[in-house]
Amino acid sequence: MLSVTDLRVAYGQSEALHGLTFEVGQAEIVAVVGRNGMGKSTLMKSLMGLVPTRGGHVTFDGADITALPSHTRVARGLAYVPQGRMIFSTMTVQENIETGLFVRQRKAVPADIYTLFPVLQEMRGRYGGNLSGGQQQQLAIARALATEPKLLILDEPTEGIQPNIIQEMARTLRRIRDERNLSILCSEQVLSFALDIADRVLVIEGGRIVHQDRRADIDAELVARYLAV
Repeated sequence: MLSVTDLRVAYGQSEALHGLTFEVGQAEIVAVVGRNGMGKSTLMKSLMGLVPTRGGHVTFDGADITALPSHTRVARGLAYVPQGRMIFSTMTVQENIETGLFVRQRKAVPADIYTLFPVLQEMRGRYGGNLSGGQQQQLAIARALATEPKLLILDEPTEGIQPNIIQEMARTLRRIRDERNLSILCSEQVLSFALDIADRVLVIEGGRIVHQDRRADIDAELVARYLAV
C-alpha cells in the first residue's frame, strides 16, 4: 500500500531524515518507535506532503505521490491524525467529523464511525474543546475515517492519554483495520502500545531506521534500549 524509498527530508541545511526505506502492506499495521527528536513526526508530515522532501520517492497504492500536495494525497486515500490531535475546539463532535466528509462528497456521517466510537455518538452535540484527551483522540481518528482512507497515519496517538484509554484505543485500531481492511502507520514512544497493535515495528534513531522486525520476532529489550532516555 505504501512504499518509501531513500526518503530524505531537511529543514534548511539540516537533514532530518537520512534515506529511509520501508513498506506498509495492505491491511498491515506498522509502528515506528523512537525517542523525541528522532524524526518520527517529520516522517509522518513528509508522507502527508506537509514537509517537502529533499530526495527519494513515496509510492502509495501503486502511484508516485512524492510531489503531490497534501489535499491530493487525502483524495487518493491518505488520512492523517497529527500529534496533539488538532480537533476544532469550538465545533461540535458531529461538526468535527463532518469536516472529513467533503473529500468523498458525503453529507451524513457513516453509521459505523459511531459504532466504533459510541462515546462520540453520546457527545455528538458537545464542543470538541470540552472533551477529555482520550475522547479528543477518538474524535480525531473518527474525522480521519470520514475521508474513507486506504492508509491511516497516526502521529503519537497515546500522548497525554490515560493507560486504560490506551488499551481501548489499541483494540479499536485493530478493529478498524479488520473491518475496513485499511493499512495503519503509527508513530509511537510507548513500546507496549506499539507491540499491542503492530504487525511490524520499525525503530528510528537520528533520522535513520536502525532496526525492524515482525511483531512475533521483535527483540523487545533491544527496542526498549533505543527508547531509553
